[in-house]
Amino acid sequence: MENLKLALVQADLIWENVDANRRQFQQRISEIDRDIDLIVLPEMFSSGFTMHPERVYETMEGPTLEWMKDLSKQHGAAICGSLVIREGEVFRNRFLFVHPEGKVDYYDKRHSFTYAGEDKKYKRGDTRKLILYKGWKIFPQVCYDLRFPVFSRNDMEYDLLIYVANWPEIRIDAWDTLLKARAIENMAYSVGVNRIGKDGNDYAYPGHSGAYDELGKTLVHTSGEEVVYVSLNRSQMLKTRAKLRFLEDRDLFNLK
Repeated sequence: MENLKLALVQADLIWENVDANRRQFQQRISEIDRDIDLIVLPEMFSSGFTMHPERVYETMEGPTLEWMKDLSKQHGAAICGSLVIREGEVFRNRFLFVHPEGKVDYYDKRHSFTYAGEDKKYKRGDTRKLILYKGWKIFPQVCYDLRFPVFSRNDMEYDLLIYVANWPEIRIDAWDTLLKARAIENMAYSVGVNRIGKDGNDYAYPGHSGAYDELGKTLVHTSGEEVVYVSLNRSQMLKTRAKLRFLEDRDLFNLK
């Protein structure tokens, strides 16, 4: 599939209220008025970035994942975002990618945000994940992962990086800069979806959800509470990559 059409859903999350967040996203998604291949929600979209996972966690058989499956089937589009998932005795900040036919891919956030104590509440992942969807190779990441370029090194020939986040206003310049940098250095599309509003700790979030092409050109960027749309062209990206061949000159090393 040459073109991949995305809807980026930027919203003010309702603090630690799973039902209310599902309702608001249900409403926003129902208002999408065009054909879409992939709907992207923020990090911890059902709760906000909480260090109280025991209040909001679900399992892989929980209602929010079933809700994502129903919406994906109904709209004929994949849906992704991260949730607090309990697995055995541990909690995960898990990126879920739900395909319209019901298949679920997932990635557990690798880099725990130690500044907020995420490492004490959530078990980090240790595996990179490549998602195949409509002929596209998608590499999922979560928020703080954005600061670590080695982990996102494009040695898998992926086409698209997706970052879901709760990235605060005080450091938003880093978010904007690094999203563009990840696109440039990996010769791939880079998409980031952040939240807006204030959380239960009174931290402010300005959004700045956006998409960048393989040369770092801004395709879309927003600060409002809205759904924004972007269409990505895989053949154009691959043509640029083949012409410039920057990835062929990358350094080789092993990730530990």
